[in-house]
Amino acid sequence: MPEFKVVEVPIQGMDCAECTNHVKTAIGGLPGVASSEVYLASEKAVVRFDPDQVKMDDIQQAILRAGYTVPIEELSQPISSFTGFTGPILTLLGVVFGVVLFTIVVGEWFGLFKAITQRVPWSIGQAIVLLGGYPVFSKVIKALFKGKIISHTLMSLGVVAALAVGEWATAAIVVFFMRIGDYTERFTTDRARRAVKDLTAMAPLQARILRGEVESEVPIGEIQPGDVVIVRPGEKIPVDGVVIAGQATLNQAAITGESMPVEARPGDRVFAATLAQLGSLRVRVTHVGADSTFGRVVKLVEEAEAHRADVQRLADKVSAYYLPVVTGLAVLTYLVRRDPLATAAVLIVTCSCSFALATPIAMLASIGAGAKHGLMIKGGKYLELLAKADVLLIDKTGTLTQGKPQITDIEVWDTGVPNLARVSQSANRSANGDPRLKILSLAAAAERFSEHPLAEAVRMAASQEGLSLQDPQDFEAIPGVGVRAKVNGKTVTVGNHRMVSGKHQLAQSKRLESQGKSLLYVEVEGELMGLLAASDTLRPKVPQAIHDIEALGLQKIELLTGDNQPSAAELANRIGISYRAELLPEDKIAIVKEYQQQGHTVIMVGDGVNDAPALAQSDVGIAMGAAGTDVAIQSAHITIMKDDWSLIPQVLQIAHRTMRVVKMNIAFTVIYNLVGLSLASLGFLPPIFAAAAQSLPDLGILANSSRLLGQSADMRKIPG
Repeated sequence: MPEFKVVEVPIQGMDCAECTNHVKTAIGGLPGVASSEVYLASEKAVVRFDPDQVKMDDIQQAILRAGYTVPIEELSQPISSFTGFTGPILTLLGVVFGVVLFTIVVGEWFGLFKAITQRVPWSIGQAIVLLGGYPVFSKVIKALFKGKIISHTLMSLGVVAALAVGEWATAAIVVFFMRIGDYTERFTTDRARRAVKDLTAMAPLQARILRGEVESEVPIGEIQPGDVVIVRPGEKIPVDGVVIAGQATLNQAAITGESMPVEARPGDRVFAATLAQLGSLRVRVTHVGADSTFGRVVKLVEEAEAHRADVQRLADKVSAYYLPVVTGLAVLTYLVRRDPLATAAVLIVTCSCSFALATPIAMLASIGAGAKHGLMIKGGKYLELLAKADVLLIDKTGTLTQGKPQITDIEVWDTGVPNLARVSQSANRSANGDPRLKILSLAAAAERFSEHPLAEAVRMAASQEGLSLQDPQDFEAIPGVGVRAKVNGKTVTVGNHRMVSGKHQLAQSKRLESQGKSLLYVEVEGELMGLLAASDTLRPKVPQAIHDIEALGLQKIELLTGDNQPSAAELANRIGISYRAELLPEDKIAIVKEYQQQGHTVIMVGDGVNDAPALAQSDVGIAMGAAGTDVAIQSAHITIMKDDWSLIPQVLQIAHRTMRVVKMNIAFTVIYNLVGLSLASLGFLPPIFAAAAQSLPDLGILANSSRLLGQSADMRKIPG
């Protein structure tokens, strides 16, 4: 078995999806290359190859032969911002187009172009055309030598046809609009690419490292796990790690998309590219660079192009067949009409680039903008599936709920018993005579050394009430039952129904159990004093989010949980959805398959840890609150980096809106080209006007997709 090597190769000169296909074909044709993916947004290729059969020089030469360049060094260049300039640039392009088109109309009307053509020697006119169109013609010639037809091939033939009949002015205008079209395409691509560049630019390149007592600044690449880095106020954290000293207020927008600050203290996890607004930290490094949470986020966004939507694959196929069809139509036009100008117009008016641009620009825009708000979408494929999904399955613990039980009820049954008053009063003076707080104080003291999640809930409730706790003596954990300990010399037992068998069949117990709550009974010296009820609390915004999701037209929303029937029923009824309880992980996978076999498109929302198999099986798996969680990022198709349920309907809205924009782009392109080809073949569209017309679809797609970009930038303002 050969040992394959994986490398990233930076590439310059790619402007459209057609370019990526050329590069992919060139690299894939080399012997020893197992796979290659070419990414337009991040301007690179990821190549997996056998180094015994192919060398890096061979890969670079293949890229060069395809007509693109490989920079020797990756230079850090400032990223130009297009956010505030989309409108002005579109206006400028519109003005230029309008002025040129007006000039053409007036020139044709008064015969100016014919007069110019007659006065300027044909050789000079030809030189103007060749010099102005050299960048385009050189690409066409290189492609022809490789047996390929690119989008400009037919237009270049149109230029040749115009020159052949002595219309060099027409040929020059065609070249002008070809160059305008190229610029528009580059601008459109850069506009969508910018979100990825902005994301990458968030990561710091240097870090202040502490070795011994000496501080020094080093490049990120020199930092290793286990090192200690120092972060000062106003600096970005350069690594993933654990705080070992200091305290700071952090802006974690780069990871979660949430600008609200969080406090970081010793023991807390912190992430690369997050900003320390106030305070300083010492951080023990756990992950660096591409292995950090931020690095994985960037990689996900870069690789999103590999997961193409079916509609994008269809557009690519249409683009591939479009050029031969247009060539045949041009030949047929000449055979039928014997009109070289009409034939030239057919070749000139064709615009296959718009087919290639229609889908990826909108997809990249949504994916890149979503990443800046804590939504990691692995590809356009999943946006398309989201838009047509009709079933939503939801995990309970850690997804719908907080994942941590909390004390919800305290019941006192015998406040007159001397044991309760005597022991609790001695144990905690701050109970102030409140029997409920006395029960809580006793239970928390007995549970002080327990590691059970319910014990943590009891201690947390005591802390929230401001109760101070004694250290218990003779602590004993009873497996499957509870704990026993001496509090102020008295034996206090806290546990489930097995501990108090025969004593707990009271109205309070039945009522709380029917609500799916876990009960902890409290005994003092063998006498039952009361109980605590705990349950996992619903996450904020869930009810409103479920309502918004239903408004988007999903046919079925169902809760899947391993919890008991009463607990599942109580939660499902509260938010108005159906449920299935007492499920194992394999049961959840079976339910996903059941819906898929019925022809449904299934979304699964989970916490990404124990739900990984079901997330992977679903058509679209969404992991909630996955910052720093490797398994969630790997198994889910969409990762929400923070625990905010309002983002679920928002990502569905983004998907619906993206697909509407894509369909509008494709419909506009198809209709426009059909009309243009029809008019040109019938002689109603002269070559000069055909040249002007061919650049309009790119401008239309840019304008439409920019509208999507503007909406995606503000996650809370996206209309359904």
